[in-house]
Amino acid sequence: MRAFSYGSSSTALAVPPALSLPVVESEFPRRLHPYWPRLQENTRAWLLEKRLMPAGKVEEYADGLRYTDLMAGYYTGAPDEVMQAIADYSAWFFVWDDRHDRDAVHGRAGAWRKLRFRLHAALDAPGEHLHHRDPLVAGFADSMVRLYSFLGEKWNKRFAFHFHAVIEAYDREFRNRISGTVPTVAEYLELRRLTFAHWIWTDLLEPSTGHELPVGVRLHPAFTRAALLSQEFAAWYNDLCSLPKEIAGDEVHNLGISLIHHEGLTLEEAVTEVRRRVEECVEQFLAAEKGVLRLAESLADGTVRGKETSVAVTACLENMRNWFSSVYWFHHESGRYMVDSWDDRSTPPYVNNEAAGGK
Repeated sequence: MRAFSYGSSSTALAVPPALSLPVVESEFPRRLHPYWPRLQENTRAWLLEKRLMPAGKVEEYADGLRYTDLMAGYYTGAPDEVMQAIADYSAWFFVWDDRHDRDAVHGRAGAWRKLRFRLHAALDAPGEHLHHRDPLVAGFADSMVRLYSFLGEKWNKRFAFHFHAVIEAYDREFRNRISGTVPTVAEYLELRRLTFAHWIWTDLLEPSTGHELPVGVRLHPAFTRAALLSQEFAAWYNDLCSLPKEIAGDEVHNLGISLIHHEGLTLEEAVTEVRRRVEECVEQFLAAEKGVLRLAESLADGTVRGKETSVAVTACLENMRNWFSSVYWFHHESGRYMVDSWDDRSTPPYVNNEAAGGK
């Protein structure tokens, strides 16, 4: 049974007390894009078509992982074709993250290096990589061709610039894992903004509104602060929820792990500190969004362009708000974080543990 319905914030799901955030449940109503049922079906078919997951894994796990729920709860006002492209890209991102994890676990430095360079190349010229023999590269290229079709060349170059940085951050994570290096808290927080792809998900707010924001608006302190807080919440709440999974998998990248390793905190103290930071993000966002609303109001200067920009900024803010509820519930519904149900707590059952990345 679904835990929520279109436009509803209701849920029958019991959240563990240590992870429960009443302010999110009360102040951030949960919404879902009306295209969601077709979105789930189409993304499942796309994963099969692009051979990104074995057919048996798709059949058994794809729906339960709830990747489409996460995106459909975020970009709720996006046109259907934009929503579909974002959902497929997000599913690809999770599969890429799993490949990166397995390459690190098995010490496949050569395989990771090849993939890294191929993704950089596909990002700059996706049309040339649509039929690459590595499904992960071909699937990424397909996503980029579609995402690049919605707005102008400036947006495409900005997105590419941001994702090149994400790929390089994943490389730094790979090297840390191979060497067993736990980054300091400051190093981790800087790296996390890239590996969680803060600016990628923020960039995608614009095609969701059908409007590329003027640089002065996009870089306005009120707008950037609200966007950053929504992403920091998501990244740190993910750390809070995935800490058991990542400790079991000998991960070195988690705010809690950095606090334990470098600050001398116990596991219990680290969980408390990460939770404090998560709650602070929520409080600060509730204050920051008022500045974005004032910005949107100031943009409505009586011109058509001003009105359009004002409406787009307001829509972006609404979707930033959606990120809180969507991320929150995703972590309690997705099989990606149900470590206690896995046969091997260090190996997700939805990944092809040995073969992935071996090409």
